[in-house]
Amino acid sequence: MNMSGIIIETLQVVLLIGLAPAFTGWVRMLKCWSQGRTSASLFQPYRDLAKLFSKDVVLAENASWIFRFTPYLIFGTVVLAGGIIPMLSTDLPLSPTADVIVLVALFAIARFFTALAGMDIGTAFGGMGSSREMMIASLAEPAMLMAIFTVSLTNKSTSLARIVEVIFSGQSVLKPSLAFAFLAFVLIVLTETGRVPVDNPATHLELTMIHEAMILEYSGRHLALIEWAAMMKLFVFMALGAALFAPWGIASANTPQTIPMAFVYLLLKIGASGVVLVLIETGLAKMRLFRLTEFLGSAFLMATLGMLSFFILE
Repeated sequence: MNMSGIIIETLQVVLLIGLAPAFTGWVRMLKCWSQGRTSASLFQPYRDLAKLFSKDVVLAENASWIFRFTPYLIFGTVVLAGGIIPMLSTDLPLSPTADVIVLVALFAIARFFTALAGMDIGTAFGGMGSSREMMIASLAEPAMLMAIFTVSLTNKSTSLARIVEVIFSGQSVLKPSLAFAFLAFVLIVLTETGRVPVDNPATHLELTMIHEAMILEYSGRHLALIEWAAMMKLFVFMALGAALFAPWGIASANTPQTIPMAFVYLLLKIGASGVVLVLIETGLAKMRLFRLTEFLGSAFLMATLGMLSFFILE
C-alpha cells in the first residue's frame, strides 16, 4: 500500500475534523453580515463544542444502547465519508473500493440510527422529528442517486477518483446533463444538511424543526458529537460538490508540490460555496413541511431530465 496515500488520507480526515467548525462559523458570519447583524467570531463553533464536551451527560431512564451508541456512529460515518471523497488527491487507499453509492449508504445509516434514537426515548418531539426525517429521506435519497447516476453516465464511472480524473483531463466538458445534475445536487444539499428553505438549524420551533427534534434529549459530549458531525456533514457535501462538478486543483499524484496547491484550492472552493449557500438562505424563506414534496420532486425531476438529456443529446 502506498504510504503517501495513507498520509494524505489521514491529512484529509484531520482537515475535515478541524476545519468543519470553522466553515460553519464562516457561514454564520456571512449570514449575519448579509442581514446587517453583528456576527460572532469565526471560532465560536469551537467554543460551543468545548463547552458541550465539558458538561455532564444526562440520560433518560428508558434510554437504550441505541440512544448511547448513535452519536458515535454518526460521527464515525461522517469521518469515513470524508476519507472517501478526494478533497486533496485522487490517489487514496479507499479510492478503488469506495464510490458515491457508498457515500449515500453511509448517510442513510446515520439517518436511520438518528431516527431510531429520536424514537427511543419515547417523547413526542422525537417521534415527530423521526417521522419527518424518514419522509424527507424517502424523497431525497432517490433524487441524490439519480443525480449521481447522471454524473456517472457522463464520466462512465461511479468512482469519485475516476470522475475527478476524467473531468480534470478535459475528456468531460460542460454538458446539459451535468447542468441538470448540478441543479438537482444543490437542492439535495440543502435538504441533506437541513438548511433553509428545508429546515432551519438556528431554531427550535416545534412546528418546523426536523433534525433538532430528534436530538432534543441529547446533552454533554453526545450532543457535542452530533453537532460536530452536522458541521462535518455540511463540509463533506461542499467537498463532494467540488469533486463532482469543479474538481480543478485536486492532485492526481501525491507530491510535495501538488498537495499544498490542492489545499489552497480546497479552501477557495469551500469558501466560495459558503458564499453561495448564504445567498440562497438569505433570499429564501423556510418552506412549509408539506411543500417539501414539491421541492424534492423538483430535484428528482432535474436529475431525471439530466439523465434523459444524456441519452438524447449526448
